[in-house]
Amino acid sequence: MINPASVREKRRPRSVVFAATVQLLTAVPFLGGSVIVFFYGAGAQTAAEAEVVRQSLPATVLAEHGISFGSNLAEIPLALGIALVLTTLALLNLTGNRIGRTLSWILQPILFVAGCVIVPSQVFTAQVLESSFKNSGDPVLTRIDVQAMVDAAVHVMPGWLLPVNIGKLALTTLGSLLVVILLAVPSARVYFRRERP
Repeated sequence: MINPASVREKRRPRSVVFAATVQLLTAVPFLGGSVIVFFYGAGAQTAAEAEVVRQSLPATVLAEHGISFGSNLAEIPLALGIALVLTTLALLNLTGNRIGRTLSWILQPILFVAGCVIVPSQVFTAQVLESSFKNSGDPVLTRIDVQAMVDAAVHVMPGWLLPVNIGKLALTTLGSLLVVILLAVPSARVYFRRERP
């Protein structure tokens, strides 16, 4: 005869399932961003440079100031690495592996900080660049019509870029906090405390 208490004990708590789901969802925008950079980054950079030239400024001004609209392919391995780590942690958490929970508590706060500092510039690109150019003191940068330049780059990108970036912002910030909280609730503590065969 099956003991209902033992069946209940083996079930994953909803908190752990939900935390792992949030981690898997957070991996998706990083994968999407990699696809965008790989397929559209160079075209977006070319469009931004063409707009700068149309404004009677040298095309090299963006590269000289380290401004890239996704043309830096070196960012792809980092984004893919983050997606892989998040997926691995989600799977470890679902199996009740304590290492997954501990590493989640380390990674999610780092993602939270990155989400607060880096990701907003991907959502509010024109505003961030405009403020940066204005405060740079560089007369060439202050002459750039930032909105027109950003619009030229975005026009080359797929229409789902903005939703992906908004999703990344929400999941790296609020999602990271949620994962930390969900993995700390009593049901999760009990789940991770159980010995696994």
